Amino acid sequence: MSDLNTLQKLAEKRRSIYALSDELPVANDEVIKLVEHAIMHTPSSFNSQSTRVVVLLGDEHQKLWDITENALHKIVDDEENFKSTKKKIDGFKAGAGTILFFEDQSVVKALQEKAPLYADKFPVWAQQTCAMHQYVVWTALASIDVGANLQHYNPIIDQEVADTWDISEDWELNAQIVFGAIEQPAGDKTFEPMEERLKVFG
Repeated sequence: MSDLNTLQKLAEKRRSIYALSDELPVANDEVIKLVEHAIMHTPSSFNSQSTRVVVLLGDEHQKLWDITENALHKIVDDEENFKSTKKKIDGFKAGAGTILFFEDQSVVKALQEKAPLYADKFPVWAQQTCAMHQYVVWTALASIDVGANLQHYNPIIDQEVADTWDISEDWELNAQIVFGAIEQPAGDKTFEPMEERLKVFG
């Protein structure tokens, strides 16, 4: 199989998996190496390398979702309405770990000062850089048969996350990838017509 075919197959394999457990098919170290490789080789605008990553395993992973549950409970104060939220959070807790993605705003500001002509673009490009890191990590997890889903509970958890894990105030939380063993595969996926999504000229 060519490298291109391999990449395309992995793109198809990467799905949102919500039924997870903490019995990973690989050692934690393999996940860490995968994340390190993504940080090293994922591109960034102006080679800014502004993405920052925190990996939470075991009890630390559980702690994150306790923080999230408590934060959400303050917003959804009706116990009956909170049941569906708690069920979702419990699903995340059942996984093996969570990967937190941040963008270092000190890097973004330095680039804005260095190239003021593009000042308004650097925050956008930083978001795109972070998104690429998320996609690379998510796809790489699929390559080792680890299920994952992408969440965005920022900004409601930002301050407590920063306080709990001593995160620099320059690091802005962007997303969370929950990962674990696949207990149930993703369902069928539907696709919008290609002719409505792609134009080719020439």
